[in-house]
Amino acid sequence: MLRRIYRALWWIVAPLAVLRLLIRSRRERGYREHIGERFGRMPSHGGRSAGDLAPLIWVHAVSVGETRAAQPLIDALIDAHPEARILLTHMTPSGRATGVELFGDRVLRSYLPYDLPILVRRFLRAWRPSLGIVMETEVWPTLIDECKRADVPLVLTNARMSQRSYRRAAKFGRAVREVFGGFSRVLAQTPSDAERLTALGARNVAVLGNLKFDMSAPPELIARGQAWRTAIGDRPVWVAASTREGEETLVLRAFAALDMPHALLILVPRHPQRFDEVSALLSSHGLTSARRSVWAPKPAAAGSGADTPEPLPAGVQVLLGDSMGELGAYYAAADVAFIGGSLLPLGGQNLIEACAAGVPVLIGPHTFNFTQATRDAIAAGAALRVEDPQELGRGLREILQDRARRLAMSAAASAFAAAHRGATARTVSVLGALLEESEAARDVASLAE
Repeated sequence: MLRRIYRALWWIVAPLAVLRLLIRSRRERGYREHIGERFGRMPSHGGRSAGDLAPLIWVHAVSVGETRAAQPLIDALIDAHPEARILLTHMTPSGRATGVELFGDRVLRSYLPYDLPILVRRFLRAWRPSLGIVMETEVWPTLIDECKRADVPLVLTNARMSQRSYRRAAKFGRAVREVFGGFSRVLAQTPSDAERLTALGARNVAVLGNLKFDMSAPPELIARGQAWRTAIGDRPVWVAASTREGEETLVLRAFAALDMPHALLILVPRHPQRFDEVSALLSSHGLTSARRSVWAPKPAAAGSGADTPEPLPAGVQVLLGDSMGELGAYYAAADVAFIGGSLLPLGGQNLIEACAAGVPVLIGPHTFNFTQATRDAIAAGAALRVEDPQELGRGLREILQDRARRLAMSAAASAFAAAHRGATARTVSVLGALLEESEAARDVASLAE
């Protein structure tokens, strides 16, 4: 009954979804592009031809965070299976743009269709994937059903399930157990995630660790951030990374509580469509700001990432990070990082990338999307939890003024990130075995025909 209601709701919502895309495209033009793909239509480059015998590995990463988390996995899959083609799907233009930036023409790309049987079947017929991989929390009931019907192994990879999400899902009883039971394999980040996913009906669950520990900023990105730091000069620098709507005001309160007149805040909103909005907010607070895109435009030529821009004027209080895909550079330019999405009840954002860059981390009270990683980073001495903007300001001041403590947290952050690496290799091994099984089954089916 619940599935029938779910599908009926999608039939009602799907036409309205196009209107929503057009409305959202006023702020982010990418929502107006490739709309046909959201209805299972083949992309302009034609999908996968019937005569193409190369296996196709399909990876779904909904938006920016999941795409970045998938980077080490996709790179490793390309190395391990050079005969295969990789299809990368998204739900957001920012995720798609990140995929273009990270992988260029090494992967095929499309939007994932809306979760209606006819659309999902059209998508699967166009691409005929040998193996499907969905990242972290992407659970679409119809997609799971149709992959099972089409004999496409579907794996939930880097899977996480917070206690909060578990309580909500468990209310649906048998229906949710049937959904999670439809995955061929579930590869969980932590034992707690595995336990909750198993309780929700997932089968063949294994704990392989968090792929995000295997992420590393490219050397040219680190060099770019170090060049920015040279241009910023000898002043305390902290970055507020991946901030969400409503949170920038709290970050600015913390900046006031910091009470260090010469400190520079690098403010990096998570969503690019909000750059202008945040710039206006800074002006309304009477803060002198510069936009990274104006002060230090992206280098036109590859390999020129270390070019040092003009010195940042001493009067600039806030540098607005209005660029995509450069968190590694912002971390390289900073002494301390605050991780956004955590001062409001939004679940937090990924602190692992900052730790891998050797940057001391401050994080707010709301981290239910990254519970284990946050707890472990705090226990390792790499991160400090703060409860509100005032405490954030005090914590920043203490770390920025205490060089010995800052260096100790930096070393702890690097060690913490290094100690948890290896999930990618374990995941590729499991996926490789599934790919072989899938291709063997296809060969048998072809002979039977």
